[in-house]
Amino acid sequence: MSTTGLPVFDETLHLTNSWLKDLMERLHTDDRHYAYRALRAVLHAIRDELQPELAAHLAAQLPLLVRGFYYEGWQPARTPSRDRSLEDFFQAIRTGMHGDPEPDVARLSGAVFDLLMARLSYGELEKVVRALPRDIRELSGIRA
Repeated sequence: MSTTGLPVFDETLHLTNSWLKDLMERLHTDDRHYAYRALRAVLHAIRDELQPELAAHLAAQLPLLVRGFYYEGWQPARTPSRDRSLEDFFQAIRTGMHGDPEPDVARLSGAVFDLLMARLSYGELEKVVRALPRDIRELSGIRA
């Protein structure tokens, strides 16, 4: 049965829900909103560490709905971030978590990188990880 009446929307809703469920399991939570905020915050932090062309290549592999919030608020002319430190990356995630008290940003980052490893092409993800600063790259678990 169609939820929206448009197969492309139904498919992306299903796929996005599958991603969120997977991330919820990785984060050991049943809070779908928390998983959404974590996915969004970490993807934004990763995106802002990449050259625009590479950020777009990463986006092309994301489900349509995830791709929409990935691009939300993006300012390509300001990327990659000037201060490419692990602490700045973590601060971007904290800010993106919108008031969650003291989120474990290393855990959130690791869970999202694990999700990306499971869901995306290894070769494309490796290109993205290779472009990240070393301290951030280490969070991915990919030896690039």
